[in-house]
Amino acid sequence: MKASTVKLDPFYPIFDSADWLARMLPLGVRLVQLRVKDRSEAETGREIARAKTLCAEAGCVLVVNDYWRLAIEEGCDFVHLGQEDLDGADLAAIRKAGMRLGVSSHDEAELERALRTQPDYVALGPVYPTILKAMKWAPQGLERVTDWKRRIGDIPLVGIGGVSLERAPGVFEAGADIVSAVTDITLNADPEARLKAWIAATRGRTQIT
Repeated sequence: MKASTVKLDPFYPIFDSADWLARMLPLGVRLVQLRVKDRSEAETGREIARAKTLCAEAGCVLVVNDYWRLAIEEGCDFVHLGQEDLDGADLAAIRKAGMRLGVSSHDEAELERALRTQPDYVALGPVYPTILKAMKWAPQGLERVTDWKRRIGDIPLVGIGGVSLERAPGVFEAGADIVSAVTDITLNADPEARLKAWIAATRGRTQIT
């Protein structure tokens, strides 16, 4: 599958291990991010390789968070970089490898920097308060989502941070093309049922090329 032909599903869950992908991909996930933290490089490489295999079997687009060198080595199609990740990233190497690129943004300067990378999507967060990690930014709110979409035009906008199934419709209405969820699924008493509910609520929305 060439990166240029990839369609992005409006539902974008994020998981921290290939074990999570093995549980969730059979339920119908079409776009997923692997965000591995606190593992050795060798362990991370194995997680990425397994995730790539799982996603290929499931027909799911895999986005690798941060580890662009390992993603290139494993022949992945898509990488996501935060602003700090951009500091040491070789964007030319990423593009030469034929990979698509998603970039995080939290304020005006970061949005401008993200747009200079010619990203395949821009993520804005946190839309709402989040317990996933300590953030130096206050919640962006839905008005910022609308403003970001106006600024980036046809580039897909991902809304992330504190987004629950109940909040997702408002994030879409504010202008997000894609909504990302993490703890709303992983901390749910029944993650599989919650993920199925997400798919049912979002599958009718148009995919983004």
